Amino acid sequence: MQPRLLSILMLVVLSSRVEAGCIDPATLVESTASITRYFDDEEKRALPGVLGMSGTSWFLSPTSMVTVEHVATSMRLSDRTWKQVGIRRGEAEQQVSVRVQHVVGADGEKIAVLELQTALSGMRGLQLRMQPLVPEEPLASLAYPDDRLRIAGGRFVQYAGDGRFAGTALLEMYDGDDRLVLDYGSSGAPVLDCAGRVVAVVNKLFVTTIQFMSQVTRIPTAWGNPNVVSVPIQVLKGFSSVE
Repeated sequence: MQPRLLSILMLVVLSSRVEAGCIDPATLVESTASITRYFDDEEKRALPGVLGMSGTSWFLSPTSMVTVEHVATSMRLSDRTWKQVGIRRGEAEQQVSVRVQHVVGADGEKIAVLELQTALSGMRGLQLRMQPLVPEEPLASLAYPDDRLRIAGGRFVQYAGDGRFAGTALLEMYDGDDRLVLDYGSSGAPVLDCAGRVVAVVNKLFVTTIQFMSQVTRIPTAWGNPNVVSVPIQVLKGFSSVE
């Protein structure tokens, strides 16, 4: 037990030293937003009890945003019809009409690029990094779980080569001792390297659900294991803002 504890402590210390030279993710909050679409009456009849859907998105330019495909699909966004969504950065929120411009990716989860009908001012488009990640590389993420801005830190674990998550990037992300920081509403959040470039997009969280009588407990993976599945940004190669 003691040697393992020592190795964990050493890893934390080494990671802290590396992260000390990284960009502060808080300086990029204007690049990320909570995106929400409330359904019309016809849609609510088809989905009883569901008023709308929310997720996280981030800017490539004043007229384009990125999220994961299942966020765009759950919001019932269209590649032909403009639909109104609420975009909130911090405490400021505005209504914008959007449509799906591109859906890119291979098997499994894909990335959706959304076109904004009206350009937004005061935003900062994020740069993309096409070079692959290396194990233990420090990472950060800006997300809106429960429509509230959270900043997570962590590391890259590995690219999944086969199985259910083939082609994804597996990460270990947390905020202090909170391993559920990238929870509901975080799908679509950017994963950033030390220079603040996007390397992946958050897709899902690894969680085990245990129900005892009427109480449901959600348990994250153990420390030292990946807890986030993300879509590598390489599928966006060829888009603007690529370095």
